[in-house]
Amino acid sequence: MERPRALISVWDKTGIEELATSLDSMDWEILSTGGTASKLRECGIDVTDVSEVTGHPEIFDGRVKTLHPAVHGGILVRRGSEKDMQTLSELGYAGIDLVCVNLYPFEDTAAREPPVSDQELIEMIDIGGPTMVRSAAKNHADVIIVTEPEQYESVLESLSKSNGQPSGVGLELRKELALSAFQTTASYDAAVSNELWSRFSEKTIPNRIHASSGEGRELRYGENPHQPASFYPDSGTPSGLSAAVQHGGKPLSYNNYLDLDAALRLARSLTQACDFAPHSCVIIKHTNPCGASVAENQVSAWETALASDPESAFGCVIAFDQVVGKETAQAIGNHFFECMIAPGYEPEALDLLAQSKNRRMLTLEPLGEYREEPKIRQVQGGWLSQIQGPPGIDWGDTRSVTIRSLDEEELKLARFGTSVIAEVQSNAIILVSKTETGFATVGVGPGQTSRVEAVRIAARRAGERAHGSMMVSDAFFPFRDGIDTSNEIGITSVVQPGGSIRDDEVIEAANEHGMAMLFTGTRLFRH
Repeated sequence: MERPRALISVWDKTGIEELATSLDSMDWEILSTGGTASKLRECGIDVTDVSEVTGHPEIFDGRVKTLHPAVHGGILVRRGSEKDMQTLSELGYAGIDLVCVNLYPFEDTAAREPPVSDQELIEMIDIGGPTMVRSAAKNHADVIIVTEPEQYESVLESLSKSNGQPSGVGLELRKELALSAFQTTASYDAAVSNELWSRFSEKTIPNRIHASSGEGRELRYGENPHQPASFYPDSGTPSGLSAAVQHGGKPLSYNNYLDLDAALRLARSLTQACDFAPHSCVIIKHTNPCGASVAENQVSAWETALASDPESAFGCVIAFDQVVGKETAQAIGNHFFECMIAPGYEPEALDLLAQSKNRRMLTLEPLGEYREEPKIRQVQGGWLSQIQGPPGIDWGDTRSVTIRSLDEEELKLARFGTSVIAEVQSNAIILVSKTETGFATVGVGPGQTSRVEAVRIAARRAGERAHGSMMVSDAFFPFRDGIDTSNEIGITSVVQPGGSIRDDEVIEAANEHGMAMLFTGTRLFRH
């Protein structure tokens, strides 16, 4: 009986010595290329160069080495076909029973800072590797395809039970490995397509959607218990929530992820927009901010954010933009929250916060930037994509439209307020005020079909704190009733995009009530 043959050619050499050593001990012939062959020889493993099998040297700095019928004929030959086996023999080729390949690190190279040149990136587009992976996966009934170091153990365990014979790896495991292989090449192609689009095209929205992810993590359920759900991390280097480290508590739920995403967006936005304040705190409930604050110290940021709507903050998600200190944890005390995300925690703070077993604390260091990037949303029959990021208001181009203008402190308050309202479901109205140590929301009116009703809700949440506050709107006021209502509750200034055919009436109402009104020129809907 001929010795079984394995072709091993990997970029990531984790565990490859152990795999090759085990195959060698089971009397497998090992074919290899370039750096992998050198690595295995250094370990004392007998290796046959692929160039010996093909009769051709590697050329073009390794661009061409496995693209040859001796390789792909050996992989794709159908063992159950007499005709295939006869043709293979006549050509002087032999079968390949196992292919172990992982690919050039295209995504890691694309993520480097500063960015690599186009030419350097293009050299990280693997050609021979994906071709071998696809060939072996297609012929998985006859060829074992291995693409991840995590798969080595199960393959070797199966082979050991059959004295090293390939037949020891059953069809079910072969199917599992083949599926993983095709997912690997699909993800790889998507990454190449997306990155080259960003480099080669001047358009901001891609003409096709090619999404890829890491392996999904099954969640307990979705928004409701009857809905199955999973979390899929981005492929490549972990980022955002997939890079966060959880401290204690049960696994995150579908709703936890949505609320953490909302908290992270707003925390990042406030950090960028409110550089005049060293600390920020965000409180999220059902993806909407129910409280947000920037302040001179973290304890004040928490206390003023909570004061915005302590009732809604029960069972909330919290985000801080600085390491959480012991004093902050003490101030939070027994307040019931689901999750917290921050760049880190002082040890004593984490101990205090973890006293409740139901709390989940997450560390994301660094918290990261809120960048403009295409976002994808599925609808019936297709997908929508738009560029999403922070408000992006040009504050040098805003317009004071009333007799009274905003002063310098009110302009800072406006920057804070527009950052918050950009993350509130529309139609939205928020009320914001100056505090002793910074700025905070005092009333949030989210997601209403009527803008004036959003004003009323924000006013009810604020109560007496509405007096002297600033009203921020995500879109223009179509009628003056919103301004008249805000005057009744003590609003003294208004920030809105403008753009209504009745702007003159709205401005007139503001002047009648002695309000200052600023037009930003930027609508901030969030549907």
